[in-house]
Amino acid sequence: MSPLYKRPQSARPMRVAHFQATRLSDPERGPQVRINADEAKQRMLEDGELVIVEGPRRQQLATLLIDDTLKRGDVAVRDVAGVAPSEIVYILKPDLDAPPEVGRFV
Repeated sequence: MSPLYKRPQSARPMRVAHFQATRLSDPERGPQVRINADEAKQRMLEDGELVIVEGPRRQQLATLLIDDTLKRGDVAVRDVAGVAPSEIVYILKPDLDAPPEVGRFV
């Protein structure tokens, strides 16, 4: 299976400091990632934007929230499959304007 997005070499890794898994009965659910405002600024990301979370096993889209209680380099994730606490992940801004690679969906 081809990845959702090819990670650029300039991407900087982040450590999963907090992981939250929700239940069906929880009012707030769905994939979400929280990072420090300085980290978001360096990556040109804004609060509420869709981002790609690339972990060691898979990539997934999630909503970004700015959280200044987190240290630089740390990330908190909710309902993101394929990541666990203390693992290294990459938070990427998707390039939705680029055409898909040839043969990508075959």
